[in-house]
Order: sequence, then C-alpha cells, then structure tokens
Amino acid sequence: MYSYPKIARERAENMARAAKSEPGRGLAFQGAPGANSYLAALEYDPKGLPLPCFSFSDAIDAVKRGDADRAMIPIENSQHGRVADIHFLLPESGLHIIDEFFIPIHHCLMSKSDGPFSSVLSHPQALGQCRHYLKEHGITPVSYTDTAGAAAAVAMSDDTNIAAIAPAIAADMYGLKMIAENIEDADHNMTRFVVLARDAVLPPADIPVMTSLLFEVKNIPAALYKAMGGFATNGVNSTKLESYIRGDNFSAAEFYLDIIGMPGDPAVDRALDELRFHSKWVRILGSYKQSRERH
Repeated sequence: MYSYPKIARERAENMARAAKSEPGRGLAFQGAPGANSYLAALEYDPKGLPLPCFSFSDAIDAVKRGDADRAMIPIENSQHGRVADIHFLLPESGLHIIDEFFIPIHHCLMSKSDGPFSSVLSHPQALGQCRHYLKEHGITPVSYTDTAGAAAAVAMSDDTNIAAIAPAIAADMYGLKMIAENIEDADHNMTRFVVLARDAVLPPADIPVMTSLLFEVKNIPAALYKAMGGFATNGVNSTKLESYIRGDNFSAAEFYLDIIGMPGDPAVDRALDELRFHSKWVRILGSYKQSRERH
C-alpha cells in the first residue's frame, strides 16, 4: 500500500481500515482505489468492503491472513489475453476459486492539462488495449502498476505533458480532467475475474458449472493428446487450454484448463482419471457457477 502515490495511499488506507474491521465483508483486489478491479469488486458485491492491495500476491495473502474473506483477481481479457499469473500464484496459496465474474472494460484518457501529451501512464494491459489510439495520437505508453495508481501519479505530477489511462471514476477521485472516453481499441473489451477464498464452495445443483485445474503431462510423445482424449470421449467440453512454462529449463510445459462440469459428475470423473494417468500431477483449483454461457 505504501508504494501508492500519496493521494491514492490515503484513500487506500481508509478502505483498508474499513475492510479489516469487518473481514467477513472484505474483498481484496490489486490496484489503487478507482482501478478496474475496484469497480469489479463493487459490482460483484455491493455490500462488500473493497481492500486495496499493491500486488496480486498481496491480495491473495490478505485472504490467507484473514484480513479479507475473498479476493478478486483478473485472469484474462478478451482483447489482450492473460492478465494475472494465476497459474503460479494460486497453487501455492491454498486458496480456491469459488466464482467468476465478467465486466466490460472502458478506458479513459485523463490529465491535469488539456495537452498535447507526450506520454501516458497506465497498467500494461490497459496500454495494450489502447495501443491503436495511442499510436494515432503519437503518445508514448509508459507502464505503471495499475490504472488508478497511474491517475494518482499524474495528479501529483507537475508535468503537464503526461496523462493517464484509467476508468472514468479515477478522474473524479483524483481531480483530473477527462480528455477522452472509451478509447479502448475494441468495443467488446471484457475482463474475466475469478473470486478466491480459503474454503471451497460447492456450487448449487442443476446449474452450469465450471472447473479450473492445472496439470503437467508426462514427457512422452503424444502425452497431451492422450491426456485430453478423455474429455472428448466422455463428452466434457473444454473451454480453455493454455500452456505456460515454470522454471528456466523449458523441458516441459504445464497447462491451465477450464472445463464445463465438476468432479462428481461421472463423465468428468472418467475424464479426470484419464488425465491423471497421462500426467505427472493434476491440481483442481475450484468448481464454481458459470457466470457466462460457453458455446
């Protein structure tokens, strides 16, 4: 928290005190007040108490310590792909995915002056989602830890040639002028969040359910093909399969997988048995209600 610009740190400290006074309502998120994750927390649970955290690992640690009941972590964006390294953070955390949540993302250009601007501060994801706008206007992107923190930094700066990309609420929070709204390169810009908690929650019966898991296949020919074959033969729909490398030897990839269904369903159990047979290890991250229909 103490790495935020002063104007944002004061707001964050007030929110943290409120959340820690009622941890059962606490909802940890990464970023300064006014970031997209802050908006997601407010929309997901209007009665919750958002707890600002400087990093994703800080948000996870807040839940592990009991400072907050849950954490909201962005996992992927429809325009710019993977957001957080949930593959690395969650397995060691001991937390469970208990829900997912989607929000549309709208980026705004804001500053203390009317421009012109030579550079703009924002989170790398936001900069990537607005890269065509920035190129058209000749503005150099500069990475910052989060969108709202960038807005606070611009508010405290004496440089009139810099701006920030952040949600509209950040302009109001930090006293900036709104220069341009909805500057994202695609109007379908959407971010998926996962909600994490210390204890797993059994989803309601008779509703579409997602299960997220990690695995590493054995280092033999066609291992991935064989490992995934059980989902096809048992009619289990896989909606996301993503590889990633852990460590520096690049000898074997690990995989993140989303499926429709959950352990306890006979077809899912058979598919998971086959996955385990062809894998070195399989780790279930959580089963939770499907918030958006997958096709």
